[in-house]
Amino acid sequence: MANVIKMPLLSDTMEEGVLADVFFKKGDTISSGDILAEVETDKATMEVEAYDEHEGTLLYIASSGDAVPVGGIMAITGEEGEDIEAILAEAKEGGGKNDDSDKEESDEDKDADELDEKDSDDGDSNNEKSGAEKSDKQDSKDKSDSTSSGDDRLKASPLAKRMAEENDLDLNKIVGSGDNGRIVKRDVEDAIESGNAKKGADKAPATASAAAASSFISVAATGEEATEEIKVTQMRKTIAKRLAESKFGAPHFYLTMEINMDKTMMARKEMNELSPSKISFNDLVMKASAMALRQHPDVNSSWQGDKIVINKHIHVGMAVAIDTGLVVPVLRFADNMPLSQMAATSKELAGKARSGELTMDEMQGGTFAVSNLGSMGIEDFTAIINPPNAAILAVGGINKRMREVDGEMKPSNVMKVTLSCDHRVVDGAVGSAFLNTFKKYLQNPTLMVV
Repeated sequence: MANVIKMPLLSDTMEEGVLADVFFKKGDTISSGDILAEVETDKATMEVEAYDEHEGTLLYIASSGDAVPVGGIMAITGEEGEDIEAILAEAKEGGGKNDDSDKEESDEDKDADELDEKDSDDGDSNNEKSGAEKSDKQDSKDKSDSTSSGDDRLKASPLAKRMAEENDLDLNKIVGSGDNGRIVKRDVEDAIESGNAKKGADKAPATASAAAASSFISVAATGEEATEEIKVTQMRKTIAKRLAESKFGAPHFYLTMEINMDKTMMARKEMNELSPSKISFNDLVMKASAMALRQHPDVNSSWQGDKIVINKHIHVGMAVAIDTGLVVPVLRFADNMPLSQMAATSKELAGKARSGELTMDEMQGGTFAVSNLGSMGIEDFTAIINPPNAAILAVGGINKRMREVDGEMKPSNVMKVTLSCDHRVVDGAVGSAFLNTFKKYLQNPTLMVV
């Protein structure tokens, strides 16, 4: 009996998985413990293992690069030669989706066909037309049909004909990709993009002025238009989906504050003379955030529709940019971490993020997040809240600015931070109080070590 191996749910937000690498082929023998494939999810790339009930001959497996929905058929094992066509057909019928462009083509064809039928009916019912009019209509119809029927005639859909006419394209110069070489919408779109099917494009200039224009064009600046298509990864799809939901679903508002970092810079230098792990400015920011969250638990919360959940624990997420997108590893119980431990942990998590070795557990459970672009020369910015958090702190770089200090204008090291808040949970006064406490810790860093 055939055994269906379905795409497992590998993360709480996963909707489909892409087979990044497949290790077996049809006809191979599968044993318990075999790693069938590596699957790219919205958060990481993970291995899918065969279990006891999956043992047998591999009768089917999705190809590398295929996207399989959660619960969809990833592979089938059973006895050699066993018929699995019914299983695959049932799965296809249950999960098939029509391509939008094909649907548009089909709808346009249907509308055109209905219009043709209506015209035909009107023509049949109107017996008062002269024979000459009918003859002209028949001649026009025959001319139109010459592009859609006959073995030696050009075949094109009504939509393709209309698009070609609107864009002054010669259908005879377009190669059809539809059934029996029929020209369809996508063929005309390709021709529009390439410009190779323009009517009269291969003719010589008819007048002296046209010849002069052609001569002028020949010495004008030239180049080649080019584009590149990049397949969207599962991670990028999920980033786009979740942040769009956050931005347009949660009413964001922003609070920006300047912080004098003179004392912080001096304290960091002294700390690094003693700390076993080098403490970064971001470590100090995360520590100050965690300690400020202790005093302002409303910021350490989330909107859950019919209730607000206030987290008693403080797990601070640290946004890390990687080649395929953005991940947010989490420092758990960050308020209780000594700065030296926070430095070592954040460095380890950032390294694992860039090498693709983060586990799901290391990316889940954050109650607040910090995004720092200061090292990239960004002075200030706003960040989109990482759901289900109620706030995120965007941190800019440290810059020299003239500021009043004890009644005198002096150069100071200033850092701007912006708190993005979900207004359903965090009010302006609550967010402001949090930022003032955060500022107090950074401008008096000894408070974070006592």
